Amino acid sequence: MHRSTSTAIMAFLLAAPVMAQQASDVIVPEPETQVTQDFPGISDAAATALEAKREGRPVEAEDWMVAAAHPLAVDAGARVLREGGNAADAMVAVQAVLGLVEPQSSGLGGGAFLVWYDAATGEITTLDARETAPLAADPRYFQDEDGAPLDFMTAVVSGRSVGTPGTPRLMEEAHRRWGQANWRGLFDDAIGHAEDGFIVSTRMSESVAAAEESLATFAATADYFLPDGAPLAAGDTLVNPAYADTLRQIAAQGTAAFYTGQIAADIVAATRTDDHPGLLSMTDLARYEVIERPAICYDYHDAEVCGMGPPSSGAVAIAQILGMLESFDIAGMGPQDAEARRLMGDATRLAFADRGRYLADSDFVPVPVQGLIDRDYLAGRADLLRGDDALPEVSAGTPEWNHAFLWGDDLHEERPATSHISIVDGDGNVLSMTTTIEGGFGSRIFVRGFLLNNELTDFSFRTHADGWPIANRVEPGKRPRSSMSPTIVLRDGAPVLAIGSPGGATIIGFTAQAIIAHLDWGKDVQEAVSMPHLINSFGTYQIEAGTWAEDLTAPLSDLGFETNVTAMTSGLHAISLGDTLRGGADPRREGIALGE
Repeated sequence: MHRSTSTAIMAFLLAAPVMAQQASDVIVPEPETQVTQDFPGISDAAATALEAKREGRPVEAEDWMVAAAHPLAVDAGARVLREGGNAADAMVAVQAVLGLVEPQSSGLGGGAFLVWYDAATGEITTLDARETAPLAADPRYFQDEDGAPLDFMTAVVSGRSVGTPGTPRLMEEAHRRWGQANWRGLFDDAIGHAEDGFIVSTRMSESVAAAEESLATFAATADYFLPDGAPLAAGDTLVNPAYADTLRQIAAQGTAAFYTGQIAADIVAATRTDDHPGLLSMTDLARYEVIERPAICYDYHDAEVCGMGPPSSGAVAIAQILGMLESFDIAGMGPQDAEARRLMGDATRLAFADRGRYLADSDFVPVPVQGLIDRDYLAGRADLLRGDDALPEVSAGTPEWNHAFLWGDDLHEERPATSHISIVDGDGNVLSMTTTIEGGFGSRIFVRGFLLNNELTDFSFRTHADGWPIANRVEPGKRPRSSMSPTIVLRDGAPVLAIGSPGGATIIGFTAQAIIAHLDWGKDVQEAVSMPHLINSFGTYQIEAGTWAEDLTAPLSDLGFETNVTAMTSGLHAISLGDTLRGGADPRREGIALGE
């Protein structure tokens, strides 16, 4: 196992940074507002990549590149690529390490969506590894005995929120389809860090401190994250032998070791909490499958934007936003123009109105995907934007489709957490994967060295609205709607951008803005992911605090928007492809882009 070290690890911006307001269109961290945090064990190249991010520069490479949420995870992927592996192989190594060093965001106990561009065939493939509801669940799964929806956090911190994990099977399925490195060796870095110990980062320690009360709910979770009754501190060395053992079994036996046998039995037992126990069973785990779905692609100007279809709402919503905006001169207006932001905000609101009514697991409910991204339909929705002020209200449209179903509006929101990985290998294959355990620390249930998801709370807690059934209600074996938006952008059939972000429901806005910044405003990938956020999904314009975006608060208010200036911790990781590879990592988090 290759584990080189750096003698000087760069200081950089972490979990909830204060951003410098710049004269330019992007933000970069000011040295005096940064928290110094060392990462012993990362390579000299990773340390250099941290410096590039601090300076607001994209990382450039000729052959391959990895962009992900933690330097140790990126180094693991880089090792695999240096040793002849490809993007699918590197993803397995990256995800295995992320589950250890960024457990609050993703891991073996969660799910993911993957978009793959195959250099040999020129084809886009999308794989759905979203968690599933137990076969014993029913539409009233998150209601009390009187039919009232449970309190959200009560549902989250319980076995009831846990869906059948999909991430391990996705790792194996991607490797089976496209990988070329030895499976067992892909876990070496994660096993080594778990056994030897890794340094708790500032972001992880602050996340633990913020969730201290809920992490204390279950004994195994408290023992790991709150040793001696106190939250893990930045700089602590943390070992996780149980995680190393789990990975060793998966490395030796494949994911059958996870979905059957003792690991599966331990997962099921852990979900039988005293309050609101879950109904997950050994059968649910044994029958879990990754599903290949049709890619959702939309032609935007001279580019083709491709992503994941239902149960993800990401690609459909981004296609709708871009489709509504393409008849306006967004490129000419620029990122700091209030009119551009009026159009972007209300286009997003219209897309979310459709999302709330129509988007759900298409294996269980008919979803009018083609109608929702039809150019004539979007032109009609765009006509709603041709006024001078914010739309006073928005509602779902009536896209064409060949079913007579009527659905109620679902206002249920996702909570932010999650992580994103972008990889380009030396053969030209491109991977964009968003991976999650849903909210920070998922269900707070810790078993076999990893956290279990709370993904089922992405379902609607209500079954009906105004007498109509809600498409995203709970059903046995169903996958909850997601906003995860792993995206690959092509031009003339060749990939030019791989991108995605964490952030719950704001993922769609984060990703759409970065795509617009890159394609319309000519920003390089680091500038695009560093740009201050202005997002309006549900009616209130969220404006990133401490950035030039605050200057638009008054103009947007004058246009009729409600506004909220707040911290907005995206985690965009992007790679652009052209004469060279260029990588960008969100300065709001601790990730990097690294290539050679």
